[in-house]
Amino acid sequence: MNLVVARQMFAAELLKLRRNRALMGFAFVLSVGVLALFLGYDALQHASNPAQHGPAGGAANFGRAVRVLGLFFGALTAILIGTEAGTADVSSGVFRDLVATGRSRLALFAVRAPAATVLTLAFSAAGFALALAVSFALAGESPTPSASLILQSAGWIVLSNAILASLAVGIGSINGSRGVTLTAVIGWQTIATQLLLNVTSLGSARDALLTPALTQVMPVQGGSGVTMATGIAVAVMAGWLVCPLLVGAWRTQIRDA
Repeated sequence: MNLVVARQMFAAELLKLRRNRALMGFAFVLSVGVLALFLGYDALQHASNPAQHGPAGGAANFGRAVRVLGLFFGALTAILIGTEAGTADVSSGVFRDLVATGRSRLALFAVRAPAATVLTLAFSAAGFALALAVSFALAGESPTPSASLILQSAGWIVLSNAILASLAVGIGSINGSRGVTLTAVIGWQTIATQLLLNVTSLGSARDALLTPALTQVMPVQGGSGVTMATGIAVAVMAGWLVCPLLVGAWRTQIRDA
């Protein structure tokens, strides 16, 4: 597969995701709509009682928006899009036709994670731009985020969402079911992981979880309660990124067409 063919396949995969209007609508609501509700509610609270409620902008609320985009609703967007990219061909019954064209199965798989990541980051960028605008426009007397914090936060959101989108692509390619993948990945990342983080008897075994690894390198305040060396955090994140993709690629190679 040469560069021209790879670019065409990537564009086709991206177009397939973009044409799913339900997917685009839910992704927008999760990444931008929910954040707008949070910020709007804070602005209304401040307007109604400035003495008790601080402004909606400023560095503190910017940090909260970064966590929302990287760990919570932005993460749900990444999982949603990654799941669709990983399962669409099999669940819609077109995988057999794609294989029949003679295209490499590995090539078909290889464009899924990049397309899902690029589309996820487009929604994350919109949410980040909204949070950044509010942080400065509605800061009042509160300090605003510095340029270095803004750049570090943007990079961290890219890292977090890319890992989660790729994780969903890998898991989706393994089982081929949208429902199973969404339930498994969201359930693990938002429920099971949080429960395990609170089981202190597990000790350093919790270092293997993705959330504490992400919060270890998060540039804003608010951790998971588990600390580890930065090198370990990087290794854990690499594992969560690479291992599901490798297994997903292997499953795509051996899947019955």
